[in-house]
Amino acid sequence: MNNPNPYQSPRSAIAPTAPTQFGEINLLSAQGRLGRVRYIGYSVGIGLLVNVIAAIVGGVAAVLQGGGEAVGWLAGGVIIMLTVAALAISILLAIQRLHDFDASGWWSVLIVIPLANLVLYLVLLMMPGGQGRNRFGNPPPPNTTGVILLALIVPLIAVIGIIAAIAIPAYQDYAARPREVAPSSTPAQQ
Repeated sequence: MNNPNPYQSPRSAIAPTAPTQFGEINLLSAQGRLGRVRYIGYSVGIGLLVNVIAAIVGGVAAVLQGGGEAVGWLAGGVIIMLTVAALAISILLAIQRLHDFDASGWWSVLIVIPLANLVLYLVLLMMPGGQGRNRFGNPPPPNTTGVILLALIVPLIAVIGIIAAIAIPAYQDYAARPREVAPSSTPAQQ
């Protein structure tokens, strides 16, 4: 007997089911998918690595400044090669992130176009990835603790910067007040 009772419990799954297979993560490939948190974490990690290496190269070049003009050219060349490598990895990460929400990787060309790259980055950061398998493969694996910590570096630095921008002037004002109030000499001392 088929009774269409509107109050009976549903017989099918209401919530989406978690995928059972995950794709592989490969930074140096244009294949596969990459989730939002992993994209942010890897971008921050690569940015930090590039800045640390550039600082080390610049510091070594400054120490070896007596070596002549060749040291400066060599340091500049190393930093340029480092920047090109970081741009290439950034494009590969953008391709994988675009694949996560089933978009063509060719949109990553917008990274080198001013103002269009800002729109692309906003899309890459806000657009949710597909739940299941799409034409670019299985969904990315769940995020690890290290990836989540790397992704939290940028908001943490922003919060610390805001707190410092408020606290430093307030402390300077607090430290200057006792000097303004204290008298230079009292009548009892004269």
